[in-house]
Amino acid sequence: MTSIRIERSGAVARVTMDRPPVNALTLADYEALTEAFEEIGGDPTINCVVFTGAGSKAFCAGKDLHEFVSARLEDDEANAVIIRRTFATIRHCPVPVIAAINGPALGAGCVLAAVSDIRLSVPTATFGLPEINIGRCGGTAHVGRLVKQGMLRRMVFTGRPIKAPMALVTGLVDELVDPAKLLDTAHALADDIAQKAPLGLRLGKESMNAAEFLPVDEGYALEQTYSTKLMATEDAREAVRAVVEKRAPVFRGR
Repeated sequence: MTSIRIERSGAVARVTMDRPPVNALTLADYEALTEAFEEIGGDPTINCVVFTGAGSKAFCAGKDLHEFVSARLEDDEANAVIIRRTFATIRHCPVPVIAAINGPALGAGCVLAAVSDIRLSVPTATFGLPEINIGRCGGTAHVGRLVKQGMLRRMVFTGRPIKAPMALVTGLVDELVDPAKLLDTAHALADDIAQKAPLGLRLGKESMNAAEFLPVDEGYALEQTYSTKLMATEDAREAVRAVVEKRAPVFRGR
């Protein structure tokens, strides 16, 4: 029995981690998250995802420490594969993922936020990589895509979290939102995104992920190949016609 919920509203899916009190995850929960995002990614009628935690105490406090205490060293490599797959599945989910961060995002929770495409956060949330306090390390490859090395190393070496306003300044968070409006704001953004051409969203995200770590000129050349692929679709032609005819486009995902 896992604590991952999937709900659907039109072309938007919502994935919620619901494991009181702080949405700490077991290995089974990681596997359920992977399955949820694989299912969503394989559904051509879903164009965007809102990813959040239940309650107000935390977005995700990381790995469940009760399970961690009983973990065996000989199982660690296999367990790491399960967790890496979860992060990779979310980061490479074919459609945009908006993290609605309703509270502390710590350890793996901070990484789950980082592998999402867009991060909206309540002002009281905190973001931390406290692995050093429990004899572990990790998460920096993903979080380091968003924050500068000095801040990253400060978070890692001290184990102390940073507050949401600082996370906004460092680039870990994209927008601070009133707690009462967090989900409405995330869904309004998701609804806006979901109205775009489905293939445009998928090819656009794939191209950005593929070009992210390439030199600028090489990355742009790669991005242009994706643009050419998109140009060959019916939806691309419909988008141009809609602009010329000053009407809303009708996309068919082909």
